[in-house]
Amino acid sequence: MKPGLHPGHKETMTVTVAEEMAASFGGKMIHPTLSTVTMVYYMEWVGRKVILPFLEDHEEGVGAAIEVKHRAPAPIGKVVTFTAEAVEVRSNKVVCRVTAEHDKALVGEGTFIQAILARQQIRERLEAMR
Repeated sequence: MKPGLHPGHKETMTVTVAEEMAASFGGKMIHPTLSTVTMVYYMEWVGRKVILPFLEDHEEGVGAAIEVKHRAPAPIGKVVTFTAEAVEVRSNKVVCRVTAEHDKALVGEGTFIQAILARQQIRERLEAMR
C-alpha cells in the first residue's frame, strides 16, 4: 500500500433508500425499509473507498470479514449516510468501523475488514477454485 492511510481516515457516501433496496424475498417486498443485505453492500462500498487511493497498481482489496448490527429502519425515501473510518491499518489489512445513519437514528454499525493482496495472488486463488 502507498503511504498515508492512517487510523482516523474517513470516507462517506449518501444514498436515498429506493424500492429496490427494500427487504424483499422472491420478488415480494416484506418491509418498505432498507434491507440488511443492502445496508451491508453500502458498508462494504464505503469501506472500499477508504483503501482505493492507497492501493498500489499491483494490489487489490478483498473483503475478508464483516460484522454488523442492524439497529433501526430506514424507510423508502429516507436519506442514509454511510461512513467508514479506518481503525487499524497494516500493509496487508485494513479494519474499518462502518456506520449507517439518517436524521432520526443510527441504522446500523459494525466492522469491515479488507485484506490487501497482490492482484496476481487473487487471480491464482480464483483459478485454483475453478
